[in-house]
Amino acid sequence: MRPFVILALLGATLVGLAVTLGGRAAGVGGVVAVLAQGAAVALLRPAMGAPQDVFMSRWLGGMAIRALAVLAVVAYAAMHRARLDPLAASLGCLGVLLPLLFLETKFLR
Repeated sequence: MRPFVILALLGATLVGLAVTLGGRAAGVGGVVAVLAQGAAVALLRPAMGAPQDVFMSRWLGGMAIRALAVLAVVAYAAMHRARLDPLAASLGCLGVLLPLLFLETKFLR
């Protein structure tokens, strides 16, 4: 449970930074990124000692979750420009997701 708490705290910090730099739309993208990263880590963590085929299928599933989250933010922002600025939302999502992705090994121990 501890890695998920660290993930949530780091994600909340990054979302706060995104809101400061990009406003509400960047914050929405950042929250989606934190949720996607949490789901991807939860999917992969049980397979850390599993055979390679199981590990790779779960890793690929996590990458698909992240990609679908980014696409969902971009699609929603593009269709509802009055509610969500597409550039700020997509940059907020990527700006939070990428640091969390690079630090993923810390959450998987």
